[in-house]
Amino acid sequence: MSQAPTARFSDRVEDYVRYRPGYPPEVLELLRAECGLQPAHVIADIASGTGAFTRLLLENGNRVFAVEPNAEMRETGSRLLQSFAQLTSVAGTAEETTLPSGCADFVTAAQAAHWFDRARARAEFARILRPGGWCVLIWNERRTVITPFLRDYEQLLLTYSTDYKEVRHERTTATIHEFFAPAPCRERVFDLRQQFDYEGAAGRLLSSSYAPLAGHPNHQPMMQDLQRIFRTHAQQGVVEFEYNTRVYYGKL
Repeated sequence: MSQAPTARFSDRVEDYVRYRPGYPPEVLELLRAECGLQPAHVIADIASGTGAFTRLLLENGNRVFAVEPNAEMRETGSRLLQSFAQLTSVAGTAEETTLPSGCADFVTAAQAAHWFDRARARAEFARILRPGGWCVLIWNERRTVITPFLRDYEQLLLTYSTDYKEVRHERTTATIHEFFAPAPCRERVFDLRQQFDYEGAAGRLLSSSYAPLAGHPNHQPMMQDLQRIFRTHAQQGVVEFEYNTRVYYGKL
């Protein structure tokens, strides 16, 4: 049976921190240009995880409410970002943030929209946003067929993962405009890449909630197949993961 979304990453936080991609700086440049983002704005960063996107907002000077339901990820994010006085860590969900009404100029959610109960999350975001505030949904969508390595990696996930087909981001991409409706939203896509040696590729794989961990019958054959794929495709000892960083932004 699938884990609840709020618990799925508890046993893979370290790999998540070390091997997940961040977000290109062009995202903040976009929000400054298109949404008027300023350091004085208050931001509610929903499902903030270990704080990869939260950090960009804090470095921009913003006060950030980092709302995260998973205790292990929230505590890790608080520890990694403890030097930022503008951070407030909050135990809450997208559907029940616990934040006061009208407290935020922006609501952001990075790498998380596919987990939300969209109708309830949308209503909650509209509640905590100030009039005229912006909603920004972001995720890195791994390219699946653009190179021989990525084609083989995609097949590995389809073969061994627990519920990859059910949670992959493409399902959210196809329907995300419904989240903003009846309001319009705009979309931008940026390029993002990671290069890994074998240890990094293994860590990147195991950071995914659908990758079976040690003790699961699919774990060992999956790792053996990853070794084969890496040996086949590595150039100068590394393979490259490529992503589309998708940004959807609008007013609710």
